[in-house]
Amino acid sequence: MTSTVPALGTFPQAPGSVRAGQTPRAEGPALQAVLLDMDGTLVDTEGFWWDVEVEVFAALGHTLDDSWRHVVVGGPMTRSAGFLIEATGAAITLAEITTQLNEAFEARIDGALPLMPGAARLLAELSAHRIPTALVSASHRRIIDRVLTSLGHHHFALSVAGDEVSRTKPHPDPYLLAAAGLGADPARCAVVEDTATGVAAAEAAGCQVIAVPSVAPIAPAPRRTVVPSLEDVNLSFLHGLMTEMR
Repeated sequence: MTSTVPALGTFPQAPGSVRAGQTPRAEGPALQAVLLDMDGTLVDTEGFWWDVEVEVFAALGHTLDDSWRHVVVGGPMTRSAGFLIEATGAAITLAEITTQLNEAFEARIDGALPLMPGAARLLAELSAHRIPTALVSASHRRIIDRVLTSLGHHHFALSVAGDEVSRTKPHPDPYLLAAAGLGADPARCAVVEDTATGVAAAEAAGCQVIAVPSVAPIAPAPRRTVVPSLEDVNLSFLHGLMTEMR
């Protein structure tokens, strides 16, 4: 079953693991772990979040500008909800709107949860080859646990939620936590992300990044490979990227 991770620095030092401030080790297999984002990467829910935000703010008497969607995608709820409160002038606290958004999103995913193309196949392949895998999301734990029911808890050794870290994406903390929890060197971890915010977090942690853009385009860069779909990502592809990096 998927486990959560404690605060950074509380793990026993495992071979090949790296904590914040340490220099990544060079030894070990090229690919030690795969760290996966959730919304927009594995599950087709980025549109769900925007629909929920539109509905909740409409109930408060405010219309959201569609151009704001690119501002709020991929980040922690405190950032996205805070931006929308400020942009609309809604008379509601951050804590209140966060509760309403989470509840509305949970209601939206009560039915069948759509997976991104290639997600089920990739998770099955990683599990079959026993590749250490973690789910790393800016969503809250209550949401992650609901989504894991659809994705399959057995596919992940652990998960990291946005409300379990003091600094979530775009900071590197969630990915450093996930790598440490798996006993992996961040430099030997492949991260799959769909937003610039998530990509920034993974790159700051020193990981190799595969970007699969969902809402906004992402440009290729050093240590970053951009592909149009998870259909283009398999274990052979991941091993190839890590081998080229060495």
